[in-house]
Amino acid sequence: MDIDREDGRTRNQLRPLACTRGVLHRAHGSASWSQGDTKVLAAVYGPKAGAKKNENPEKACIEVIWKPKTGQIGKLEKEYEMILKRTLQSIIILTVNPNTTTSVVVQVVNDDGALLVCAINAACAALVDAGIPMKHLAGEDEHVILDPTKLEVQKMKGFAYLVFPNSVRSVLPEGSLAKGEPVEHGIITSVTHGVMSVEGYFNCLDRGRAASARLSDFLRRSLQSQLPGDSSKAG
Repeated sequence: MDIDREDGRTRNQLRPLACTRGVLHRAHGSASWSQGDTKVLAAVYGPKAGAKKNENPEKACIEVIWKPKTGQIGKLEKEYEMILKRTLQSIIILTVNPNTTTSVVVQVVNDDGALLVCAINAACAALVDAGIPMKHLAGEDEHVILDPTKLEVQKMKGFAYLVFPNSVRSVLPEGSLAKGEPVEHGIITSVTHGVMSVEGYFNCLDRGRAASARLSDFLRRSLQSQLPGDSSKAG
């Protein structure tokens, strides 16, 4: 992978980002997120009274529904559902709305690589749009070659999905964040595919954390002007 990338980007360059909130009027919160030609819609419904068996009455339940662009959900999509659910469970403050269920529906519009990346970022934006309290936002990126297209992924021996925590104290309303939560370091989710050395994995962490900061800055700018209760929307 030492040759130039076919779309002219450098190894550390992301594709153009776009985020729009409030795209679905019947959902409690919604957002679209795109990176290049990859685009995902996310919708949030709830919190609603808990109705699932074996729910914890002291915590909220998070449900993730993945809808592919065409056809039925398969093994890979079920894996994406599980990863996204566990990621959201770690960043949502589950004790604020106990004994409730919040459903996050992800609709794939187009897949040209980094699909799970787009889905996690779209879900975070939709949760903010719905006013769901969170500890921090999740900023995600992939391999040492950042934001790969589908063709680039097919040529790789291995790659990693990495989700890092980033503070949203400058974005979310006061009182909606958990006190004492470390948000500047650590990692939320790490999923690897294929083969890579230990040194290569840590290189991925360094590159991914730097790219995550850029993604988070973009997400903050996209969300800041349309927060629930934002007085700038008056009139």
